[in-house]
Formats: sequence, C-alpha cells, structure tokens
Amino acid sequence: MTPAGTGERSITPPPAVVLAAAWLAGGVPFSQIAARRTREVDLRHVGTGTVSGTGLYQVAGFGPLAVAGIADVGKGALGVLLAGPDRPVLAALAGGLAVVGHNWSPFLRGAGGRGLSPSLGALLPRHWPGTVTLLAGMAGGRLARASAVGVLVADAALVPVLARARGRAGVWAGAAVLAPMLVKRLAGNRRPAESGPGVYLRRLVLDRDTWAPPA
Repeated sequence: MTPAGTGERSITPPPAVVLAAAWLAGGVPFSQIAARRTREVDLRHVGTGTVSGTGLYQVAGFGPLAVAGIADVGKGALGVLLAGPDRPVLAALAGGLAVVGHNWSPFLRGAGGRGLSPSLGALLPRHWPGTVTLLAGMAGGRLARASAVGVLVADAALVPVLARARGRAGVWAGAAVLAPMLVKRLAGNRRPAESGPGVYLRRLVLDRDTWAPPA
C-alpha cells in the first residue's frame, strides 16, 4: 500500500523517448507487410506507389485491409498515449511524428502512405471529434465516389472543429497531423511527369496528377 499522504507517482517517459517511439511506430508499414505476406506484392509498384490501405485492398482484399488498418490506427495512438494527458504539446508532436513516419517510412526508404489511418489514431485518445471529422470525410467521399475530395473537405474542417471542441490543445493536435498529410498529398510518392502549379492543384484536390480518373 502507498503510505498515507504520499500519493502514487506515475512514470512518464522523457519527451525524446516519446517522440522516437511515435516516429518509429508510425514508420512500421503494416499495409506493405500484409501485401508481402498474403500476395508477395510490393505496394510501391502498385498504382501510384502509395503504401496504403487502398493499395492493399486492391491486391489482397478486405481481410488483410482490416487487420492492417487497425494496426495503422493503433500506431498513431502510441506516442499520444505515452505522452499522457498532461503534456498536450508533446502529445500533438508525437501524433504528428507518427504520421510523418507513416508517410515517409524509414523502413521503406522514404515511401509510405497518405497518413489518414495514423491520424485517426493520433486524435482518438484525447481529441476524438477530429477522428469523427476525418471518418465523416472518408465516408462522404466514398458515397459521392470522390474519396479524395471528401478527405480534403475533412482536412479543411479539422482544425476549426478541434478548436471549438478542444481549444488550443485541439488546434495543436489537429495541425500536427494535418501538416504531413497535406505535404504528402502534394509531394506524392513519385515526381510528376509535368511541371507547373497545375499538377500540384490536381494532387491537392484529387490526389492524382490528372483531372481524368485512372483508366
């Protein structure tokens, strides 16, 4: 038993440990692992080269997608949980680094996904309205057969929603995951075939290099 009046002192990892763990966990490419194990396919050579649930579903179906998706959400939450509720800035940075690790995985020489699944996990423990916002964008986009547009609308709403629901801590958390998602959307996994602002506008709006859908 703890002596009366002393209380229990919780063990909190140092910030460097929290941030390193968040980044390394985010870098674990669960979709790539699932594609390799189930179909012996390298997702970097499928479609646009994005190592994501969409590519995994195309090559392996729903079962592997569900397992990898849960793991991707979980890895986004790890650093946030390690930071704890009393270090909101550290938690926000940890969530953002999980998305960075996912988008530019150190285990895939910088290839990766778009960061949506780890963002869901990073927001879930403390800022679940942000998770709901992103899920609503995903669902609405799929219903409208414009998934990229739906996610972009959710991205635009994320920080305002969290500012209203969670205040300054929500703004930090939302901005930390939003920034690497938008950068990866613009950067992609391959250099564009043409130059100029038009290709980056198409990437931002439609998450591809052309206005026409893939054949």
